[in-house]
Amino acid sequence: MNQTVSVTIPKPNTDERLLWNIVFASAGNRVLLVAHNLRLFPLLATKPLTLTNICEAIAIEQRPAEVLLTVLTSIGLVQLKDSFYSLTSLAQDYLLESSPTYFGGFLEMLFANDQLFSVESLKKAVLTNSAQVYDNGQLFVSHEEQAEKARAFTYAMHGHSMGAGLTWPELIDLSEHKLLLDIGGGSGAHAIGATLQWSNLQAIVLDLPPVCEVAQEIITNYGLQSRIKTQTINWWNDPFPVADLHFYSDIYHDWSPEKCRFLTQKSFDSLKSGGRIILHEMLYDDQKTGPYATAAYNMAMLLWTEGRQYSGHELSVMLKEAGFTDIKIQQSRGYWSLISGRKL
Repeated sequence: MNQTVSVTIPKPNTDERLLWNIVFASAGNRVLLVAHNLRLFPLLATKPLTLTNICEAIAIEQRPAEVLLTVLTSIGLVQLKDSFYSLTSLAQDYLLESSPTYFGGFLEMLFANDQLFSVESLKKAVLTNSAQVYDNGQLFVSHEEQAEKARAFTYAMHGHSMGAGLTWPELIDLSEHKLLLDIGGGSGAHAIGATLQWSNLQAIVLDLPPVCEVAQEIITNYGLQSRIKTQTINWWNDPFPVADLHFYSDIYHDWSPEKCRFLTQKSFDSLKSGGRIILHEMLYDDQKTGPYATAAYNMAMLLWTEGRQYSGHELSVMLKEAGFTDIKIQQSRGYWSLISGRKL
């Protein structure tokens, strides 16, 4: 006689929506890069277009066009009304060349280096604790030796810096300062934002020779060449020019804690009494549980540099150990924050 065995299978405590979101998280990135490469955003900036209009304009069929457009609408870059597609305000701010906060250079760098963000590259970086880009992380050596790489990278960083660079100077009083050193300043985006906001400021962008060439072009385009200069430097060996304000944006995350402490101490020793340091970074919370964008940026640092993202507490401790006082952390634009300190 057959006996029926009762089996109880436990049901999950959660549904799988979050897991699906994680699995498909890269879809938005991929579609954004392809749409940018196909120049879909400037096309939609001309006027609202139907699906048929779009297919004809970029010479693709309806099925792949719908793939692109449905993802772009779902992530908030394109909107659909009465069968016509148009750009959202976010796309107008960051995805059009006519915008001062154009992200295009950064997107082009991601598109060109897509294979370097592969699962295999990440696995290798995790197993070896070594960067996978630019000859195992020799990013800045490559830029010093290869002007075209430096130019592309500088425009990429300019793309992701101008929005923040035009915002943070409104949040901190710089009226007492005369000369800002934008250390590792790249395109000069932050020096541009600071001098536009504060008429009392002059600035010097310190960087590698090919980077300074690009910065000078961009500074001239803004008509600020009389107020912002560029100067080449090896900051590990060369002394800093005399200034009363040191600014580092997206620099500390490129380097190990030891090298960040070196730069912090060098700034402290270089500044006169009353001088100030400002760090501009995407910060972890103090427990390093997020936010997600900072954690993902940290993954990029594993792939590209010897550095890492830091918490506000970690950077504040570095400033305090070097001798800075009146240390403050304040949120700036989006995921960016400012950490500032003063030399008594």
